[in-house]
Amino acid sequence: MADSTVVSDQQRSGSGQTDPSRGTYIAVITNRSTTLVIRGFMLFSIGVFLALVLNLLQVQRNVTLFPPDVISSIFSSAWWVPPCCGTASAIIGLLYPCIDCRLGEPHKFKREWSSVMRCVAVFVGINHASAKVDFANNVQLSLTLAALSIGLWWTFDRSRSGFGLGVVIALLATLSTQLLVYNGVFQYTSPDFLYIRSWLPCIFFAGVITMGNIGRQLALYECKLMSEKAHQD
Repeated sequence: MADSTVVSDQQRSGSGQTDPSRGTYIAVITNRSTTLVIRGFMLFSIGVFLALVLNLLQVQRNVTLFPPDVISSIFSSAWWVPPCCGTASAIIGLLYPCIDCRLGEPHKFKREWSSVMRCVAVFVGINHASAKVDFANNVQLSLTLAALSIGLWWTFDRSRSGFGLGVVIALLATLSTQLLVYNGVFQYTSPDFLYIRSWLPCIFFAGVITMGNIGRQLALYECKLMSEKAHQD
């Protein structure tokens, strides 16, 4: 009788204990989910800021024209442009390190914040050139921006996955822009290629490479923090 009482007490005490491995797993998953949300929000904010600044350049030079009734911000931009660019930036910035992990090819070329800042500066410069530098014709402008965009990839990325994703996303973004222009959402002052400007894919490609580099750097910084925390624990 005494033995059965001891066994039942042990069973009750054992059932009340939490599996340490299960608790650790839940903590890791929760931590990763939290950091993923924070990283996505940071990428979204960066994308919104760049969209406001760069779209301001285009509108001021009358490269793009929005109907008067949709202009609703001090930055002379339609309200939907920054959120769309921010969402796309978050997706791209989260997708790049994920693809690197899936392919088993971690990106290690120029992995420091100074390189990322230079990449952003070059991207802004390319966009600025498309709006303010006068070329003899659109073909010369498009070829120049194409060379600058590929040069940006070669200088700050050099990964096959980065180039492939940049091309695919740039083509999809160009197609989406064509649909918007065709439906009268906005227009270009001097379209020379299917309702849009021929250099637009180059701008999209440079933007994808830039946001991909920012996303990779944020992911690397996050991994370093988690590794340091694991060593401290």
